[in-house]
Amino acid sequence: MNSTLHTKFTLSPVDVESRRKLEFRTGDTVRVWVKVLEDAEKKKYRLQAFEGMVLARKHGKETGATFTVRKVASNVGVERIFPLYSPMIDKIELVKRSVVRRSKLYYVRDKAVRDVRRKLKQTRMGGGSTKDFEATQVPVEAESNEAVAE
Repeated sequence: MNSTLHTKFTLSPVDVESRRKLEFRTGDTVRVWVKVLEDAEKKKYRLQAFEGMVLARKHGKETGATFTVRKVASNVGVERIFPLYSPMIDKIELVKRSVVRRSKLYYVRDKAVRDVRRKLKQTRMGGGSTKDFEATQVPVEAESNEAVAE
């Protein structure tokens, strides 16, 4: 009996080798394409992009590895934790590299909130309406026209 058995086992629908070779770090901006179930009866999926900054990578490259991505949508911070080898992730694109000196960037959560608050305070303090702005601008233009006529 000299039979050789050539079988290829597929334990995961994910290409583990390509995911293991991904070289993105904390601080990089990535675009994660996620499969979203649209119609359960027909098993239809659509791709949805989630683009943001990587705040953390946990558990290295083992099977339980995860990474956290944060984006700001409508002045609200949204974070999502993705398993690295999830079959619901279609692909991961590296958008922008950045150099950071920390392995976890959780402090960005507080910093972003402070920046948003500062911007809101500036718009409130600026105040006024567009009518007030137009009323102050008209005399300035009239003075410049008189100077040209002389």
